[in-house]
This record gives sequence, C-alpha cells and structure tokens, in this order.
Amino acid sequence: MSNVADIIGANILNIARQDYEPQGASVTMLISEESLASERLSNAQEPGPLPDAIVAHLDKSHLTVHTYPESHPDNGISTFRADIDVSTCGRISPLKALNYLIHSFDSDIVIMDYRVRGFTRDKSGRKHYIDHKINSIQNYLAKDTKARYQIIDVNVYQEKIFHTKMMLKEFDLDNYLFEVQVSDLSPLERDKIERRLRREMMEIFYAQNIPNI
Repeated sequence: MSNVADIIGANILNIARQDYEPQGASVTMLISEESLASERLSNAQEPGPLPDAIVAHLDKSHLTVHTYPESHPDNGISTFRADIDVSTCGRISPLKALNYLIHSFDSDIVIMDYRVRGFTRDKSGRKHYIDHKINSIQNYLAKDTKARYQIIDVNVYQEKIFHTKMMLKEFDLDNYLFEVQVSDLSPLERDKIERRLRREMMEIFYAQNIPNI
C-alpha cells in the first residue's frame, strides 16, 4: 500500500493496521497530496506505471486493504481475496495504480470497479461531474495483462460507473500445489485438480455457484 501511495503521489499521514487469527489483515491509510510538477499530471487513458516512477498527484483521501482467506472444507481448494480501495479527490485517477497492483498480486481473478462521485465546481460556478474522458478501465491496463486474462466490461456510462472483470486464461498447476509437485501426480489426479481450480475461478468470475457436471 505504501508503494501504491508513491505511484499516485500521495503523502501518508497515518496507518492503522489489524491482524486477525489464524490469518488475515486489514490496513487503512490516510493520505494527503504530494507536491509534483503540474506538467507531469495526466488523466490520459493509458497504463499507469509500475513502482519505479511517480507520475501522479493526490489530494486528501485514503487507501484501504482487507483480506479474506478461506478454504473449502472437503475438496482442499483454498482461496485468498484482497479487497483494495484507492479513493482520491485530486486531479489524478486511482486507475494509474492498477498495473502495480495487478502485477503485485498476480491474481487468477481481478474485479475492478471505478466510480466518479460528486462534482467539481469551476471558477464560474459550473459543476463538472467528471473531469476526464474514460470509456473502459481496460484502457489503463498494460498489454501483457490484457494478453493473460479473459476480460469483460459492464459499464453504466450515464452514472459514471465502470466495471471490469478478468480471469486468467492459462495457469501452471505447480503454482497451486502444496507439499507436492505436478510430476508426483497421476494424469487422472492432475486432471481432477485442474478441473476443480478452473471451476473455482469460474464461480468467482461469474459470481455464482456452478453445479457438478
């Protein structure tokens, strides 16, 4: 979260954290603006940086993360969910932090919501309900991310609501096993585990339980 604050040009004022037993954690950061040259500020629909550069600006707001680890009681599938909220009221969209977050977690499923709330009033008193052009969260994603994931959009343009879901296309089974390797499994065992994993991903992606086939 500190790296996210760096990417969007925020200054951390306060950090509150809480660990849970046997696992899990929550973190909340209060942040204020970090002074940056105005010519470096951009709301262009393009991928944001990875954590080796600061190209954004933030007014006072907050960052939060909450974790939800759990496991299936019967089939051995374990999932770990992290909910991250990047709330800003400055000139730069929090979408600039997406690439860093996606690459950091390397998740199977990524669900992103972007909503523009409220309004900004200009010097003449006219209200502006959005201050930058956007037609899809995908415009802020790096090419390698788009290549790795199946992606769908559900947007409500008149309400300034943008929703994008991503599911990993291919996965390496060795990255999902504990205390055993793929080479230790029979073809039948491997196929069974892969089908369980893919079903778990699809249920999370489509937000509904899929019956056994």
